[in-house]
Amino acid sequence: MATRRDAGAAESSRANRGWWDRNADEYQSDHGAFLGDDRFVWGPEGLDEAEARLLGPASSLKGAAVLEIGAGAAQCSRWLAAQGAHPVALDLSHRQLQHALRIGAEGVGLVEADAGALPFADGTFDLACSAYGALPFVADPVLVLREVRRVLRPGGRFVFSVTHPIRWAFPDEPGPEGLSVSGSYFDRTPYVEQDDSGHAVYVEHHRTVGDRVRDVVAAGLRLVDLVEPEWPDWNTQEWGGWSPLRGSLIPGTAIFVCDRD
Repeated sequence: MATRRDAGAAESSRANRGWWDRNADEYQSDHGAFLGDDRFVWGPEGLDEAEARLLGPASSLKGAAVLEIGAGAAQCSRWLAAQGAHPVALDLSHRQLQHALRIGAEGVGLVEADAGALPFADGTFDLACSAYGALPFVADPVLVLREVRRVLRPGGRFVFSVTHPIRWAFPDEPGPEGLSVSGSYFDRTPYVEQDDSGHAVYVEHHRTVGDRVRDVVAAGLRLVDLVEPEWPDWNTQEWGGWSPLRGSLIPGTAIFVCDRD
């Protein structure tokens, strides 16, 4: 049963770890072909890091220590390794990381951990990235952002993508029914799926664009760009509430490019 109610950090983490462990197989089966085994895609629109270069020029990746947060099956990390980087793929879900091993993890470190308590020393990484990983699902995004800042070296960069906040005002439907506002954009009440006993089995947290910007600043990072990918003509697939119809009218993804001064 889906509802809107408060959900704290511990409940959100426990629910989402269980959800991704249970649904990793279906997720990789449904979306693995689009994501590729070693492609870096920022979201359902199909914006590719090979084209966007949000992490920096190709030359900056060679030899760089990179942390991928919410890595799933480590597709992005595999691409980074092919560019000469030294990536570590971190995920909350054991089953997702098993898929990373199934595909192959040569040149990629795999770590099972919560993004709110990164198991790395200060200043370990040159770059960090997260394509729809962790941040949409945590109750305290500032905690995660502060952890990322801590493990980045001075001058490091963190780029993360999330569902575009405007999408929360619309039904999560790919067709015409998903084009009419059904709720308040300013309602931050978490979306919770729960079992018959009322225990959360999936939690997603809404932040407005302004909230996301303030979170970045509160964590001590500097926002240098906000990218809203347009839906390309070549992409004819539907992915949940993402579709060519909706993508031609409203943004579906927001990508925040942040630097650690």
